[in-house]
Amino acid sequence: MPRYFIELAYKGTNFCGWQRQAKGASVQEEIEKALSVILRQPITITGAGRTDTGVHARYMVAHFDTESNLDEIPNLAERLSGILPFDIAIFSVTRVSDEAHSRFGAISRRYEYKIICRKDPFWNDLAAKVNFQPDVKAMNDAAAMLLTYEDFTSFCKLHGGNKTNICRVKKAEWKREGDLYTFTIEADRFLRNMVRAIVGTLLDVGRGKLTVNDFREIIEARDRGRASTSAPARGLYLVDVAYPPEVFQRKTEIIPY
Repeated sequence: MPRYFIELAYKGTNFCGWQRQAKGASVQEEIEKALSVILRQPITITGAGRTDTGVHARYMVAHFDTESNLDEIPNLAERLSGILPFDIAIFSVTRVSDEAHSRFGAISRRYEYKIICRKDPFWNDLAAKVNFQPDVKAMNDAAAMLLTYEDFTSFCKLHGGNKTNICRVKKAEWKREGDLYTFTIEADRFLRNMVRAIVGTLLDVGRGKLTVNDFREIIEARDRGRASTSAPARGLYLVDVAYPPEVFQRKTEIIPY
């Protein structure tokens, strides 16, 4: 059956996460309902990842199968966006090979986490507020260690059902713009709750509660109980999913902000 990739973005504040849930609206369910209305058949989509309640995506990819000829439906992405809630946007719908998979075909993902050090109503749902000025150098010294390890059990949700806790981190860096701090992390894969657990622990380094060497020891302990409390969901964004060119070539540029 022909397969299609969707490029999309969403603000996660009003959703119980990406994945369809028995209670509460999910991003997956909203898109499936919209596709089913336009294509006049039940549609199931598979996402590149499963973001938690309140987590956002500036760039997400999903796939679905249909026998319908989508060439006969002009401006499908715009039509989908038009009937979806305001906090979900569809950028493109592209035919791919029948074997292409939005989740298992990805070779890397990139997340950002945003914190702000003052009350700001415009960032209320989009960044986590902290009541101290973080030591960016100390946090970056600690974050650099993530590139030298592969077992991230200490930052993995307990009983998360992972077959392996091995991930290869390619980038981990904090940047400051005034009162807004952004942490960027890229890896071949991520464990459930991994980014938020890392951020929570790095923030304890930034406030002087933990040393850089403490952070190293936490990684090496392979014990979730040694790491800090996870940072709030509202500051986390999925910002990129990358594929080999033979699987999928991006149609949408990511807008930095």
